[in-house]
Amino acid sequence: MKLRSGPGHWGTIAKSFHWIVALGILGNGVFGLCMDLASNPMQKINWLALHKSIGLTVLALMLLRLAWRMGDGRPREAPAPAWQQLAARATHALLYLLALALPLSGWWFNSVAGKPLQWFKQFNLPGIAAKNDALRHVAHAVHEYLFWFLVLVLVAHVGAALKHHVFDRDNVLRRMLPFGKLRGE
Repeated sequence: MKLRSGPGHWGTIAKSFHWIVALGILGNGVFGLCMDLASNPMQKINWLALHKSIGLTVLALMLLRLAWRMGDGRPREAPAPAWQQLAARATHALLYLLALALPLSGWWFNSVAGKPLQWFKQFNLPGIAAKNDALRHVAHAVHEYLFWFLVLVLVAHVGAALKHHVFDRDNVLRRMLPFGKLRGE
């Protein structure tokens, strides 16, 4: 296992960031949707605090992932028509943008709602906007719409990876999986 990415593979660190962030976003998204199922108000407050802490963790991991990506290599693009390569680049750019925007919009929503923001009860973070009751519902809507837009982009991303794997029978998906060998090795 190589830590850094090369011309034919993603490195262990890039793969780890990919899968940890993906699981963090998906898990926290499902968790966020289920918060209304809390059986009492105190449980909902605790779940909301956990949701916020996971979101902040995803934000930090995305910033670290971006820093790593800037200094790490990347595999060659798989042979494909120009429109597919452009679509892949646009999808990846959107995924990075949304993975940053989603937790930032949650932080903004929390700030305009005037709520305290703690990371796993370890320390407080400052608001990124002043309390503003008029913006509270807008901020919540932005956070929710960003989540659903991210879900749509993820469906396209996963669909493209599966298309490469099942129909094109190339290594696009395999080189990002944390296990297994590339075809042709």
